[in-house]
Amino acid sequence: MSESQPIPSVTFDPDLIRRYDRSGPRYTSYPTAVQFHSGFKEENYRAWAQQTNEEPIPRPLSLYFHIPFCDSVCYYCGCNKIVTKNRAHAVPYLERLHREVAMQGALFDRDRPVDQLHWGGGTPTFLSTAQMEELMAVTRQHFSLRDGDQGEYSIEIDPREADARTIALLRRLGFNRMSLGVQDFDPRVQKAVNRIQTYEETMAVLNAARDEGFRSISVDLIYGLPFQSVGSFKGTLDSIIEASPDRISVFNYAHLPELFKTQRQINASELPSPAEKLDILAMCIERLTAAGYVFIGMDHFAKPDDELAVAQRSRTLYRNFQGYSTHANCDLVGLGITAIGMVGESYSQNVKTTEDYYTALDAGHLPILRGVQLTPDDRLRRRVITELICHYRLDFEQIEREYSVRFQEYFAPELQDLKGMEADGLLTLDAEGIRVGPRGKLLIRNVCMTFDRYLREKATVQRFSKVI
Repeated sequence: MSESQPIPSVTFDPDLIRRYDRSGPRYTSYPTAVQFHSGFKEENYRAWAQQTNEEPIPRPLSLYFHIPFCDSVCYYCGCNKIVTKNRAHAVPYLERLHREVAMQGALFDRDRPVDQLHWGGGTPTFLSTAQMEELMAVTRQHFSLRDGDQGEYSIEIDPREADARTIALLRRLGFNRMSLGVQDFDPRVQKAVNRIQTYEETMAVLNAARDEGFRSISVDLIYGLPFQSVGSFKGTLDSIIEASPDRISVFNYAHLPELFKTQRQINASELPSPAEKLDILAMCIERLTAAGYVFIGMDHFAKPDDELAVAQRSRTLYRNFQGYSTHANCDLVGLGITAIGMVGESYSQNVKTTEDYYTALDAGHLPILRGVQLTPDDRLRRRVITELICHYRLDFEQIEREYSVRFQEYFAPELQDLKGMEADGLLTLDAEGIRVGPRGKLLIRNVCMTFDRYLREKATVQRFSKVI
């Protein structure tokens, strides 16, 4: 598919969606985090870091910082977070985070530039101005950050925790992209999920970002929350469309109170029915595409000239732990509790509690909890899944050339399983490859799951969210 060709449209088929709606991974990695294990240790990570330094052309780096603190709890949230109004709690965390930055920086050659940097949470702007300045200064001390907006440096923003001065500071620190959490403007919905956030304070931050020259602004919405309906959510969506951010994400709320304690504060009887949720999704697709946004995948929409849309057309789009990305050739370094890294042919995850995090770093160890080293089969399947979930097509010859396999022999059971999806109009199969059609784009996770060896071996899928 050439860059000039339009990305195929997405078709909403409620009957198909109901038939295929099951739990499954979002494939921000393959293997997924379910396959991470404690047998992968600090020494394994260090070995992979050294190996990547020794590559003929070492890859650039991507840094992810997890800032877990929130001033208040949003009941729907399934992120790893620390809810506190005491800003002093950030001090010991940052002391260890600075230490981890130094330890990680020592592992990677300084001629490897940081093409991507992301602060997520939690609420990164929970930190004070001085703390944010120091964290970026420490990062610059140990890693080679790009200057002059050459890098893609992004931050997650809660508009309730930011104002024009905050945005000016972030821009001065080097951030050029941001993601604004909105979810829903309806006061009744906001009260039910404990996130009171006005339209005015959201727009103030968005407009400040534009005034400061941020290159990309993304807005996050959630459908499936208490009291939402097609009519009520349309109001929020229209307000966001009018604001015209570069990207819009419309996430499906997964009610899993058995896994996330804060969700137990949500009254399940107040949630929209499955049928209503589907109607909300259909409305979102219709209105966003009519407004000129391109459906990137699953829950992501972008303007046609956005880098995500351009990358998808040129078949350079990638997917990692931060979602869809335009930087496929980076080693990802995760910093902070629960952060996930991808270095060489390995994934790793940090410990999940501040206590364990402090203990590890105080003892001079990287706080790695678990991970996995990819097998040749993992790498092959990751490539297949990435092509499908990013570009909705797969060329057998390309895979055969890169991995020295006969595709139709190696994946004979998988291709047999796809025939049912072909009969349902989700995709087409021929001697050259797989093409996912407009009816199958919303169900791309189902297509990818066919190639997931761990799921085929009957591993549980109960830890994953529903596809729709």
